[in-house]
This record gives sequence, structure tokens and C-alpha cells, in this order.
Amino acid sequence: MPSSPTVPTTAPAPFARTTEIADGVHAYVQGPGGWCLNNAGIIVSGGESALVDTAATEARARHLRRTALRRNPQAAPRIVVNTHFHGDHVFGNHLFPEAVLVGHERTRTEMIASGLHLTGLWPDVEWGSIELAPPTLTYADALTLHIGSLRAELEHVGPAHTSNDTVVWLPRQRVLFTGDLVMNGVTPFCLMGSIAGSLRALDRLRAYGARTVVPGHGPVCGPEVFDAVEGCLRRVLRVAEDGRRAGRTPLEAARAASLGPYAALLDPERLVPNLHRAYAELDGLPADEPLPGEVMRTALAEMIEHHGGLPCCLA
Repeated sequence: MPSSPTVPTTAPAPFARTTEIADGVHAYVQGPGGWCLNNAGIIVSGGESALVDTAATEARARHLRRTALRRNPQAAPRIVVNTHFHGDHVFGNHLFPEAVLVGHERTRTEMIASGLHLTGLWPDVEWGSIELAPPTLTYADALTLHIGSLRAELEHVGPAHTSNDTVVWLPRQRVLFTGDLVMNGVTPFCLMGSIAGSLRALDRLRAYGARTVVPGHGPVCGPEVFDAVEGCLRRVLRVAEDGRRAGRTPLEAARAASLGPYAALLDPERLVPNLHRAYAELDGLPADEPLPGEVMRTALAEMIEHHGGLPCCLA
């Protein structure tokens, strides 16, 4: 990514708040939920525990570890599930050495390929001492885990937010951890995934019949969030279609766009990279084919230009 100004020094957001959303199931929510302030899950049953995702910085991951041990003093988590490869969800993996790290097979390969690149995008963040720890147990389509008496079903859904999205479904509790395939009150981000794939994935998420949804970012919610995310993505597609007809570039289309109710979502600058992905798919790029690296770099640089500087990261 080209060099860009950083945001003014801003105090990091507070550590997460944890809520028990079902018996033994805890949502670890980092507000307000923007860049690198992801959610995690702590699952406890029969003296055993597991995590869904970790956190971006050393300090935040250590807080998650302390919180998990308070929820289950008998033992540290023995399983950590990564919902995808992005650093805010995986950089804390190495602080859970007792755990088997679980993820989709492409989560491992893309995490290794990406390395610690995310830390260079926001140099003012106190990342701490981070070591890359990719999943050691991978799967292709679906995997079932047992934590005590609790059953957790993992499924690869996508491409959507990325090529390697995992959702975690707890059928007895009717709780669904979506990773960043769903964000609540936060703009979707499909540059490394697919707009069309995300829309198909939302239909799959509806089919679970979840009562409680833990999104990748933003507050815990119900299944109504699927309609909100779909509405935002369909607005992106309309902006892309209108922009192509008018001969505008993705950046020009973003500047001319009216996002209506979706303009109030956190991180609205993501419209620019989303439009780059939408334009490519309108040109026939398959949902499971990534954008060329040069297009991704251009999309991120134009996002910064559209925003007027590097987006704010409060991690």
C-alpha cells in the first residue's frame, strides 16, 4: 500500500465486555467494532473450554485469555477456532499454547502468506509481541467439535468476506458465530472475498435458524442482521451498476454515491474496495477468484484517498 498519513493519536478502545448468551456460551465483544476491534467467543462445558477467534494485539489477546480462565478456571481453552485469516482474529493465537488451532485449510495458507502485514498498516497501534501461529488442524467443508457435552459445527461458507470463512453453529443453543461474513453496524468488507458470494452465504446463514448471532464486529444481535447486511451489499451493487453505466471509476462512483441508511455504518470508506470487487464481478470475475494483487493495492490506496487519510484503528 502506498504511504499515507496516519490518524491522530487516539486512545485505544476499552477492553471487551463479555456476556453469557446461552448456557456456557459467552460473547466477547470489543466495541465500537471498527477496524481490528473484532468479537470472539468463549465456550465452556464440562470443565473444558474453546474459543472462537482471538484478538489483534498482545494486550487484547492477554485480556481474552484472562477472561477465558475466569469463565473456566479448571483449564485454559483446548481449542481455538479461527473464522478466517485476518490478523485481528488470529494474531492472539500464540498466547494459547495449550490449544489446538482449527481453521479452514485456506485460512492456514493465507495466514502464512499474509504474515504480520496488518501491523504495518497502522504503525501507531501498540501491537505488542506477536508471533504468527497458523491453524494446526484444518478442514475443507465441515467439521464437528465437542467441548464437554456441547456440540459445535464448523462450516466453510463462502467465498464471502474472504475465501476461507468459517461459521460456528451451536445447534442446541441456536447460537451462530459468523466471523466477518456478518458485521452489525459496521460496513461489510468484501475486497478479499466476493459480493455475490456473500449474498449466497447469507441465504445459508438464514437456513440455520439461529436465535442469537455473534457477528465478527459489532453488537450481538438476532437473525434480522442478515437482512441489514444484504441490503447494504445490494446498495453497493446498485452503485457499481450505475457507476459502470456512467463510465465512472470505482473511486468516482464512491464519491458520487448516496448510501442512504448505510452511510451511518462504521468504516464507510470500505465502499471503495467493495466497488472494486463489484466492478470485477460485473465484468465476469467468478466469486471464487481473487482480484489481482495490483487491483487490491489500488483499491486500498483509493480507500485512503477517499477517506482523506488512513482510517481510524482503535485497537
